[in-house]
Amino acid sequence: MAKKLNAVCFGEILFDVFPDKERIGGAPLNVALRLSSLGITTEMISKVGDDLKGEELLAYLKANNIITENIEKDPSFETGKVQVQLSASGSATYTIDYPAAWDKIEATEAMEKSVKEADFFVFGSLVNRDDKSRESLFRLLPQGRYNILDLNLRPPHYSKELLIKLLEYTDFIKFNDDELYEVAAMLGSKYHSLEQNLLFMAVKFPDRSICVTKGAYGAVLMHDKKLYYNSGYKVQVKDTVGAGDSFLATLLANLLGEENPQHALDRACAMGALVASEEGATPEITSERLEKFIDPMAKD
Repeated sequence: MAKKLNAVCFGEILFDVFPDKERIGGAPLNVALRLSSLGITTEMISKVGDDLKGEELLAYLKANNIITENIEKDPSFETGKVQVQLSASGSATYTIDYPAAWDKIEATEAMEKSVKEADFFVFGSLVNRDDKSRESLFRLLPQGRYNILDLNLRPPHYSKELLIKLLEYTDFIKFNDDELYEVAAMLGSKYHSLEQNLLFMAVKFPDRSICVTKGAYGAVLMHDKKLYYNSGYKVQVKDTVGAGDSFLATLLANLLGEENPQHALDRACAMGALVASEEGATPEITSERLEKFIDPMAKD
């Protein structure tokens, strides 16, 4: 990556509660942690409870080089939790406690300044489930130089009107395949193929980069009106928690760091696969391991 970047991520920070353990998580936080591990100066904007879990979260973020000055504390709402259930194949389903502290983020001038100065601003759709955090997000979005929307559709916390409004503020959109089909149909698409629906969205929202992940089958990226493909990497899945978040972080770090789009997509798909092959959302994956995984025959 030729260009040194800095990023701001906005939204939920919480604890993923598995049947046998708890892990720190939240989609934008997982993205932030992976960005930081890839050498991107990264700030998190969110809110925790004024409680022991909140202190634990803040300490963890600081230890992982995440800038935390714009993470607020709320005396009235607890630090967020998500109940996670894993299927036999490692796929995760989530029950998200509501309300939580991250639902009550209050935008400030300091937050506006951080977003304005960042090279890119990452946010998801789930944080809009509460009026307070939604109002704060829409106060910050006009400040962003390059806005990245990571769709995270959790019924009933979204609507057609909300998604259209978010898409209008967005420069880069990341869907999984189910989300692409759902949003495209919501906007009137009659198509049945993934690529046709991607192109439909590109017409509806021109001049955006669009990426669609396909689970074990890789991803497709439209960037600068060209399509790039990766067919995926085969691994033994332990759990899928955070795999898409690490995929997105790796794609952004490389693509916006002026890497070749195909190389950026290949690295992102490899990172997502490696994360899925281990427990937890943000296992340590070195650049050396990533490159060796992509091409085991490459010379050191």
